[in-house]
Amino acid sequence: MTHKVHPRVYQLNKITDWDSKGFYENNFAGLLQEDYLIRKVLKNLLQNMGVEKIEIERSPDKVGVIIHSSRPGLIIGRGGEGVKKLKEKLEKEVAKVSKDEKKEIRLDIKEIKDPWLSASLAAQDIAAQIEKRLPYRRVVKQALHKIAMHKEVKGVRIEVAGRLNGIEIARNEYFQEGQLKRETIRSDIDYAYEIARCSYGAIGIKVFIYKGEKF
Repeated sequence: MTHKVHPRVYQLNKITDWDSKGFYENNFAGLLQEDYLIRKVLKNLLQNMGVEKIEIERSPDKVGVIIHSSRPGLIIGRGGEGVKKLKEKLEKEVAKVSKDEKKEIRLDIKEIKDPWLSASLAAQDIAAQIEKRLPYRRVVKQALHKIAMHKEVKGVRIEVAGRLNGIEIARNEYFQEGQLKRETIRSDIDYAYEIARCSYGAIGIKVFIYKGEKF
């Protein structure tokens, strides 16, 4: 049996950092549960709002949540109403599992100017179109072209697996343009995995975007 590891694990503390940072020493298990709950609640509330990733920074009395999104206006809402509701919902849910005293949650929204430079947002877009029953080859090739046209991108690879176009026998296919150096840890490869949940089954989507080497 093979043991598969998320590609980002090799990059941690070398060319990338953890998504959760701060004071975890005294109650690691409890705070880890809080982090999981925060991400779960935000993922459910911010569907189809272009969320790439959620970073959490902890201080002794505050929890800073940074949301990276390509559509920050939808999250913030008119006059900041969206952020207030999100903050109230998060504090209410975290209070249920938190053993410590009530902590203040500070929300920060950061804009992603070009979603096609993000593997996560590209994978979400492909999944959304496949769920609408568009032909997967056309969807993947359009995404491949949009990503590859950027100067920062040296190469891109998109893999899809499952009952493609609803046929009975599941299979996997990949489409690649440019180079993709996966044999060295210096390679700056943005990786994301997404699932398109169709009526005939789940389609797995993997996106690799190679942006050169970091020394």
